[in-house]
Amino acid sequence: MAEHGEWNEKGAVLSDVTATKEFGVSREFIVEGIRAGKLEYRHGTMWGNPYLRVLRRQLEAYIAERLGTGAFQSRKTKGELTKVKREIAKLERQLKELLARKAAYEAELAGEKPGDAAGGKAGEAPGKAAPAPRRGRPHK
Repeated sequence: MAEHGEWNEKGAVLSDVTATKEFGVSREFIVEGIRAGKLEYRHGTMWGNPYLRVLRRQLEAYIAERLGTGAFQSRKTKGELTKVKREIAKLERQLKELLARKAAYEAELAGEKPGDAAGGKAGEAPGKAAPAPRRGRPHK
């Protein structure tokens, strides 16, 4: 039996929907485990839709017992591979966006007038530099 605190630990509990996505087992498979006394569960509802919450540790052990360790490990590996592929795709999209921003900034800098590169503001003399930063304690 699970301790009361195990239900509150992050990642220790998953819903029947998440178990279906992560391990490829059906809701009926989980209900069979509950009826057999192998899985503890709690009811949950989200916006009026009921779902089952089960302990990850018990579900993994039940899947390994029913389907065999090899099948369980295969399903778990497939789930991890899917997560890694999704993360790679997300990072590739972010990299593409960053490269586009970089190219835009470089094009903007390449298109500047020679006087602007000295750090002056528009309308100032080209050779005039910005004032030096103040030293000492900053004002509040």
